[in-house]
Amino acid sequence: MNQTIDASGARLLQGLLNVTKRVIDKKVMTKKAMITLPISVPISIIVMLSAAVLCSCSSATIKSETTQAVTEPQRAGVELIPREYFLDNGLKVLMVEDHKVPIATFQIWYKVGSINEPAGKTGMSHMLEHMMFKGTKRYGSKVFSNLIQKNGGVDNAFTTRNYTMYYQTLISDRLELSIELEADRMQNLLLNEEDVKSEKQVVMEERRLRTEDNPQNLLFEQLTEKALSRHPYRNPVIGWMDDIASFTAEDLRGHYNNYYSPNNAVIIVTGDINPAEVLSQLRTHFGPIAAKHPATVNIPMEPKQEQSRRFLLRKPAQLPYLLTAYHVPSIPHKDSYALDVLSAIFSGKSGRLYQALVKNQKIALNAFVFYSGFHTDPYLMYFGGSVMGGKGGNTDALERAILDEIEKVKTTPPTEREIQKAKNQIEASFIMGQDSIYFQGELLGMYEMLGNWRLKDKYLEEIRGVTVEDVQRVATTWLTTNNSTIGTLIPE
Repeated sequence: MNQTIDASGARLLQGLLNVTKRVIDKKVMTKKAMITLPISVPISIIVMLSAAVLCSCSSATIKSETTQAVTEPQRAGVELIPREYFLDNGLKVLMVEDHKVPIATFQIWYKVGSINEPAGKTGMSHMLEHMMFKGTKRYGSKVFSNLIQKNGGVDNAFTTRNYTMYYQTLISDRLELSIELEADRMQNLLLNEEDVKSEKQVVMEERRLRTEDNPQNLLFEQLTEKALSRHPYRNPVIGWMDDIASFTAEDLRGHYNNYYSPNNAVIIVTGDINPAEVLSQLRTHFGPIAAKHPATVNIPMEPKQEQSRRFLLRKPAQLPYLLTAYHVPSIPHKDSYALDVLSAIFSGKSGRLYQALVKNQKIALNAFVFYSGFHTDPYLMYFGGSVMGGKGGNTDALERAILDEIEKVKTTPPTEREIQKAKNQIEASFIMGQDSIYFQGELLGMYEMLGNWRLKDKYLEEIRGVTVEDVQRVATTWLTTNNSTIGTLIPE
């Protein structure tokens, strides 16, 4: 989760993250695309900032307030302690004061993602994210983004398997604009058939560009579907093409009514804020919105994989390409922290995969491992790479080399230096990322979606406690032949 990737791995990660975001364009702010990954970005930050992959009257009283007391303004370099509040309608609010610059970020997290979609309607959460920018009776289509932009801010959104998040970053004295606009579209979204019909074409084209015309991303999508036989994580966040084509305004209205409510949302505000003032504004705009009973979805458990699975994908491509997926646990499972350290040992230009496969054996153009524990249910750990040698190359040697490196960890303990280096990389990216007020909020939100934001405080403690034996144990337990699914891209 916290390792870095080189330029050759950046394109691949676009498919692995499978999280769509809106592109902020100077003229139009509703166009969407995948995130472009810079060189050597810590994967912890990529995942959290991303990775398969988006008003009214009377005041409400505060039901309860849980905060760790802060008696003076927090300063840069001092731990920024979240304050937690609840409104009577069930809306949870987290705030972090950080006065180093006069800006603030407002984020609203809805506990709905592709995992909540009924059969035959995959991609509906992502489609609804698009439709949230089509306006309300009070603020018409595109007005939301235009108002934020005119006030010097930026806005965006993304959808994942477990949640959908909308945010705005703007000058702190304009923060109430975000609060008013988000409260309005939580309850007053317009969903008409013509807009849905038009936006379906946008999303279908997005799917064609991101997946169907990108052989590496298509391999990832098919690998994930084959590795997971029952769990809805097998479905792409953007949805299957036939399902997208079938959406109606009535479908989206039902999804909106089921999940877009104060008691199914968390608001996170970070930056140059006065918590008492922000709380008053939240009471005014969100307080009157009635709570709902979110729909319950029966999530089937993924059965244990008993034997290896394998498939080929033949598509026009520049190089043969290999992906392997293993079933692994997610945070807060104890093994997730050792898997983080293990993936860091394999990753980056000084990591085992690059050194062995790219630098020494010269059989791969790139080689990578990808693991993220930020899922509410167990998910997958991916290994892969592109073959050196052109279209006629063979992935057999690359597959054997990756498996050899995995077996070496099982049979020969990593050195203490390797373990400590991996821990240092993880801790550095985790801490330094929080210099951004946006990332402060997003980090809290990621952990809150897992169950509680306080899991964040446990993370580094668990990473520091990982031992050599832990790393060997998780490799032996989870990275086994019978627990693997292997996909190979063969260029035509």
